[in-house]
Formats: sequence, structure tokens, C-alpha cells
Amino acid sequence: MKELTKAEEQIMQLLWEQGKAVVKDLIEKMPEPRPAYNTVSTIIRILEKKGFVGHEAIGKTHVYHPLVTRESYRQFMVKRLVSDYFGGSPKKLVSFFMEKKQIDLNDLDEILGTEND
Repeated sequence: MKELTKAEEQIMQLLWEQGKAVVKDLIEKMPEPRPAYNTVSTIIRILEKKGFVGHEAIGKTHVYHPLVTRESYRQFMVKRLVSDYFGGSPKKLVSFFMEKKQIDLNDLDEILGTEND
């Protein structure tokens, strides 16, 4: 699996939410200023080449759908984050968040399914 660009990820987020969509529908869901039809169409074709998106042809219209789940991409990105920035150690990742006060002991206990006695 390859990492997505920000533009590709934005399209994938919309497809994951919608399940399937045509380019026009995706553009309508995007914030202003919306990209041109050709831009979104090009990004979709790139996502198809990368194996993230498939389509069904209905006449001249293509209805796109995700081939990669949000969960599988999330797992890929977390593994990459841990590998690239925390030496492959999930413990270092958790320590980082605790040091930055983005997770406290109660949150950690909840994540781990334990209780703070």
C-alpha cells in the first residue's frame, strides 16, 4: 500500500463516507473553493492506478467506490508513523503523547481496558 497525498486522501475520505459516488457528487461535498471537475477526475484515476478505487461504468458515467477500507489505510498509516518516527516502538508513541499531555493516565487506562485504582 502507498501513502496518499492530501488531495487523494480528501477524495478517499469522501468515498469512505459515501460508499460510492460520481465525480460531480464528490465535488459537491468538498469545501469552497471547490476544485475543477478535471482535477478531481484526474485524482480519481490516480487512485484507481494505486488500487484504492474501483468503478462501475453506467453508460458514459463512472460510479467510483473504495477498494481499500478506511480501517486498513488507518492501520497502514499508524504502522508507518510508529516505524518512521518512533523507531518501530508503540511504547515510544504512547510515551510521546503522555509527555505532550495529549493522553493522561485515565485515558491510557481506558485505552488499555484497565481501571486506575
